[in-house]
Amino acid sequence: MGPLNGYTVIELAGIGPAPMGGMMLADQGAEVIRVDRAAADAPSPLESVSGRGKKSVVLNLKSPEGIEALLRMVENADVLIDPFRPGVCEKLGIGPEVCLKRNPKLVFARMTGWGQDGPLAKAAGHDINYIALTGALFANGEGAGRPMPPLNLVGDMGGGGMLLVNGVLAALLETASSGQGQVIDIAMVDGAAQLMWMFHSFYGAGLWNADQREANMLDGGTHFYNTYECADGEYVSIGSIEPQFYALLMEKAGLSEADFGEQNNPARWPEQKKALASVMRQKTRDEWCELMEGSDVCFAPVLRFTEATTHKAAVARDSYIELDGVVQPAPAPRFSRTAATVAHGARANGADTESVLGAMGFGEQEIASLREAGAIN
Repeated sequence: MGPLNGYTVIELAGIGPAPMGGMMLADQGAEVIRVDRAAADAPSPLESVSGRGKKSVVLNLKSPEGIEALLRMVENADVLIDPFRPGVCEKLGIGPEVCLKRNPKLVFARMTGWGQDGPLAKAAGHDINYIALTGALFANGEGAGRPMPPLNLVGDMGGGGMLLVNGVLAALLETASSGQGQVIDIAMVDGAAQLMWMFHSFYGAGLWNADQREANMLDGGTHFYNTYECADGEYVSIGSIEPQFYALLMEKAGLSEADFGEQNNPARWPEQKKALASVMRQKTRDEWCELMEGSDVCFAPVLRFTEATTHKAAVARDSYIELDGVVQPAPAPRFSRTAATVAHGARANGADTESVLGAMGFGEQEIASLREAGAIN
């Protein structure tokens, strides 16, 4: 049983960061009940990973009976995850004021892009927009090209789903001592800004050019922190920042630091990148792996995510699992005593409606009445 065993989370069905946050809480042992809008005969392929470990209840939140059923569930829950735009839950009659009145210890976690207030609060947006407003998007891409999104990892996942989990866990700890619940305003734009903390520090210290991409140590500007094409068209990554690691890179690559030039002279970085690129094209990716992998060069092959699952490091650590035919990341982090595990794969929408309602005190006749009223299906 994971460390969150005994906690109950109600997750109103959404997309992106909210399902990820619910998945992580389920991985760590919480009972996560996803409230879906419509029943289905099989799990959605898009939820084959984020739906793992969760139960599914279908409620019609446009009916008074469905709303009352949800509020009764809230009375038995520790957390409610709201994935909607600001004001939607209030319009449905399940906003924080109503829910906290029914359960004063409830943690009401609100996941949005722009936050609950401010001039953009009710505007639509996606990860690319949130990271654009924080400077994270501008910093990614080649110097002579346009900004390129780093997938939707910064806003949706790191700045969204993981920030949601952080906020929920902090609020649960506080509730344990105060006996009171609260509302958490989790905004992806705030999370993306948090992830940029280091670059604000670098800029304040005069160590970052904020007006140009591919001009700094960590954005591809240097020869010692970059990716390189190999003889077979595959790529490897080099991150030899520290002097001792850089010296080893020079040695493994057959270069003389005296001839190649000093490491930290930005004026020479462009020519040093070209020179090192020429060297790296002389061997295949596998040949460079044999020479450098596992050493203190700070080296790794650049893998497709479909290759990552079979890399020796991932296999040795059981970093991936297979559920219902889908290979996916294993729960993380790893606990020494209360191991995080996945109870089951994704469930079809509504697969657990009657069992969950029954466990929360609904009688058979009440469930039949809800079905007759169209509140569940």
